[in-house]
Amino acid sequence: MPTIQIAGRNIGPGEPAYIIAEVSANHGQDFAQAVEIIRAAHAAGADAVKLQTYTADTLTIQSGKDYFRVGKGTLWEGRTLHDLYGEAYTPWEWQPELKRIANDLGLHLFSTPFDATAVDFLEQMDVPAYKIASFELVDLPLIRRVAATGKPVIMSTGMATLQEIEEAVEAARTAGVSALALLKCTSGYPASPDEMHLRTIPHLSRMFGVPAGLSDHTLGIAVPVAAVALGACIVEKHITLSRATPGPDSAFSLEPHEFKDMVEGVRAAERALGAVHYGVSDREAASRNFRRSLFITEDIRAGSPLTPENVRSIRPANGLPPKHYDEVLGRRVARDVERGTPLSWELLA
Repeated sequence: MPTIQIAGRNIGPGEPAYIIAEVSANHGQDFAQAVEIIRAAHAAGADAVKLQTYTADTLTIQSGKDYFRVGKGTLWEGRTLHDLYGEAYTPWEWQPELKRIANDLGLHLFSTPFDATAVDFLEQMDVPAYKIASFELVDLPLIRRVAATGKPVIMSTGMATLQEIEEAVEAARTAGVSALALLKCTSGYPASPDEMHLRTIPHLSRMFGVPAGLSDHTLGIAVPVAAVALGACIVEKHITLSRATPGPDSAFSLEPHEFKDMVEGVRAAERALGAVHYGVSDREAASRNFRRSLFITEDIRAGSPLTPENVRSIRPANGLPPKHYDEVLGRRVARDVERGTPLSWELLA
């Protein structure tokens, strides 16, 4: 089965899901708040935190033309792309220090680059992996540049057709990617559970021979837990200190206590999956005594036959199994038997 490693951590089927806390724009341009988010992610049980490395000018140009305005139906309707990204970006000078803080806590920290200059910058930071955002999945030159670093690459597939995913995977592999994972993603902000199609996750894994997971923008924690039950090896979710704090991404992010609930739900789901198993578990052993069995339910004199009136299938399990009911009806008892006696073969003549 496909497995990759990030900084020595195995990621793939049979391993605990690799949980990534996405910081994105939730720092509100406040370095101290970015640090608090990283600390909160660690306390909530995340394995990694992820940044985004871009500036407004590396993503777009400043223009008021309609092409460069966000359309209807999103949280950012009417804003220019340049203004939005100028608010949302994470200052590059913060990122090496944020990585040091995360690493000191035992967290991996890596980022999503959006152009070659960001890749060069992140290589100087020696990030352990790279993330390709859904919107950049069609930027094959960028994918090749990232893959050529030799670091593991995680690619989100929101909005992508199967052909576009194939082209992105081929670009990464041709450029020599060392390890690759794909995330099912629905690029809605927030996304509806009706649009998630989580059954795509195991199909992605089979189709491309890679670990697959989920980049989630739904509200709440149910979807990530369900994804892990279907085989997701990676879960990426936005984290914020408070949704009450305005920001481009805060509305569809989890607060720290919710992120912790998600991690606990994922870990419980992993334990519950277990293996194919039939029979009695350790905790079920004591409960077997409360199964039904055959009991004498009326006083009977020696030589009397067993009838539906004097033998019944009831709890507990001290008598013969109920499967013998038809077999014992009409048989005679060898001695006097009191009501409430478990039926056994020794009682029969």
